Amino acid sequence: VLNGVSWFHFSAISPAVSQSAADVCLEVLKAASAKGITISVDLNYRAKLWQYGKTPQEVMTQLLPYCDVVMGNVWAAETMLGVDVIPEIHESGQQSIYLKEALNTSEKIMAQYPKCKAVANTFRFDAKEDISYYTALHTGDKFYHSHTYETNKIVDKVGSGDCFMAGLIYGFYNDHEPAEILEFATAAAFGKLFIESDATNQSVEEITKSILS
Repeated sequence: VLNGVSWFHFSAISPAVSQSAADVCLEVLKAASAKGITISVDLNYRAKLWQYGKTPQEVMTQLLPYCDVVMGNVWAAETMLGVDVIPEIHESGQQSIYLKEALNTSEKIMAQYPKCKAVANTFRFDAKEDISYYTALHTGDKFYHSHTYETNKIVDKVGSGDCFMAGLIYGFYNDHEPAEILEFATAAAFGKLFIESDATNQSVEEITKSILS
């Protein structure tokens, strides 16, 4: 099944469905890792799942050792990996505090899971009159954060995280520079907010042109 494959991506939604699904995830990650395939994970947390007697931490901490690239946010990392977030982060509302926690979370993940080479965090805040979106990427030796994208109206937020992950994979797969990877993925995700349905129809050229400078 994995012959000719160079990158394997999975979502935390998959092992959340059932024990058998979690077992399959572990099996394929072991096989992919043995073949030297790059592995990425999106720490999607869905509270309505995980109904089969295992907590997210019990399962995900067994899968993370095989991952090279981890994407999520600081709250998902806390819930699914047990990486503590400072309580005052919820009260501050300050970008500098969120980014500091993104770095802190990333460093802890990379220390706990040595195979991990990059950790990305997304932040989307929906206020009454404004929506802001920005992201961060830690590659072990350097921490990057994107421009902040703002709008007062969106069409469909479903799929923006998937679009961000796709942008990351595209950038890493093509050996782009980390800052370039992050800005491309961020612009792709933000652009998805204005597209109805759960998938994007943006081209690489369109995304590149939409990157803030």
